Amino acid sequence: MPTPHDVELDARPSAPDTAYRLGETVHSPSGAGKWWRRSVIYQVYPRSFRDTTGSGMGDLRGVTRELHRVAELGVDAVWLSPFFRSPQRDAGYDVSDYCDVDPLFGTLADFDDLVSEADRLGVRVIVDLVPNHCSSEHALFRAALASAPLSAERSLFVFRDGRGADGTEPPNNWQSHFGGSAWTRTTDPDGTPGQWYLHLFDSTQPDFNWDNPAVHAEFERILRFWLDRGAGGFRVDVAHALVKAAGLPDWGGAADGYPLPGFPFADAPMFGREEVHGIFRRWREIVDEYDGDRILCAEANVHPVETMADWVREDEMHQTFNFAFVGASWSAPELKAVVDRSLRAFDAVAAPTTWVLSNHDVSRHATRFGADGADIRAGDGLGPDDVQPDEATGLARARAATLFMLGLPGGVYLYQGEELGLPDHTTLPNRFRQDPTFHRTGGSRIGRDGCRVPLPWTAGGATYGFSDGDAGWLPQPDHWADYARDAQHGVEGSTLELYRRGLAERGRLALGEGGLAWLEQEEATMRTGVVAYANGGTAVVLNAGDAPAPLPAGRLLVESVPGAVTPAGSGHMLAPDAAAWIELSGTH
Repeated sequence: MPTPHDVELDARPSAPDTAYRLGETVHSPSGAGKWWRRSVIYQVYPRSFRDTTGSGMGDLRGVTRELHRVAELGVDAVWLSPFFRSPQRDAGYDVSDYCDVDPLFGTLADFDDLVSEADRLGVRVIVDLVPNHCSSEHALFRAALASAPLSAERSLFVFRDGRGADGTEPPNNWQSHFGGSAWTRTTDPDGTPGQWYLHLFDSTQPDFNWDNPAVHAEFERILRFWLDRGAGGFRVDVAHALVKAAGLPDWGGAADGYPLPGFPFADAPMFGREEVHGIFRRWREIVDEYDGDRILCAEANVHPVETMADWVREDEMHQTFNFAFVGASWSAPELKAVVDRSLRAFDAVAAPTTWVLSNHDVSRHATRFGADGADIRAGDGLGPDDVQPDEATGLARARAATLFMLGLPGGVYLYQGEELGLPDHTTLPNRFRQDPTFHRTGGSRIGRDGCRVPLPWTAGGATYGFSDGDAGWLPQPDHWADYARDAQHGVEGSTLELYRRGLAERGRLALGEGGLAWLEQEEATMRTGVVAYANGGTAVVLNAGDAPAPLPAGRLLVESVPGAVTPAGSGHMLAPDAAAWIELSGTH
């Protein structure tokens, strides 16, 4: 991979050259401002990051031990998936105590040590908050079960009488995200069937009743608990689902969008209610009371993207994940359309767009982009009986997509292991699966375990350096030695070094605070499958087509794979399934 500025693509002074012309400006530079407007945030999935006890489960001490390696990438913050006390029926998203650390991950003192180390490294710690539901083992829900209908204890949750003879039918037809009904019937102390409670997810995850002011007060207490301990802010889980429509009416769709398209439906009675915005306005007031420019990021999976922008109005969230971008296929027109529409929508509320390609709930983009012809359902991955992805193609496309994303103005989120080029474990034997989706559907949905496999730190050892013991909570693929961090560190052309260089150049060029104007191909040199834009003096070109494409004149800054840029006649060409950053002629 060439060193920045050492390859002159063309000496002609025009910018761009005759292969491209400057098109419409979609987004103007925002200028230097708040850190979260151009941030790079790295998601740590603690159970799969680093195990220091030999238990096979990653822990907070492991995060602290290896945090300097994350900081070396040039990130602004780490987001920790839940580490609270939990029965772990849904990997910690079933919380039994929001103000304590689960012994699997350590102690509150370990969290404090992590924050101290993060402060030393100049990195913020973002806590994952789960306000839609808790664990059925939470003290508040246990008290609700022990109390009578209409009691104050039950009013914290969504309890209803059943329909039909003797209340034997659920209160409505809502379905769980994880399969089956969204309602479970209780048993009264005398052994007779009782009321039903709502759970949009697993039956061990009862939904809170956000119509009750006491729920608001409880979560405001929780926010302050972690802010007082130095948390840099919160990623808010399922932020779109807290408030349900009055009367809980039946609905013609399913909670996860299947079998009908359009997840999660603009008319869904459990999604995107206007009342939820008042909750987050109050949370913003609380966060703003604290110094350090702390933030709120919404997991607001709502469509269309113009609706998503409502969550980041000036007095609400600072960021929200761009799920339209996550869901985009390996298609230049689709990627261009998502970026164009997103920037226009978020600019309308003066908010940054926050880009993401992978997380713990979706198949990693190295797998998605290599799985041509495979049907990867939202919230699932691929299993051993599915058509297997082309790993080499997926990695090449993932590297190109990452370079395309890192050039965009706004913030970005990285998922642990993507800097190593990790794919999903698509051949994970079913006997190891723990995702409730897999078990609630009797295996008809494969679930998300494949993207949650522990990281490979070293090319040797039983767990590739993840654990001091002999096994991790999920097994790793046999060939992951090739992806290990120590096998890539300092190796020119490795995925890890691509991330290091791309992030360094992104910061040097202030691309996160930049603008975007589309670069349109001239008809004489047009190639299908190409999308290109200019962010200030930097051109970003992605070739998702099947033939080499011309590049603008300038200096090569970064290419997604070594040799992706090659000379051709009086100019240079970009290989298929590749991306490059060019410092345009006349800008240096």
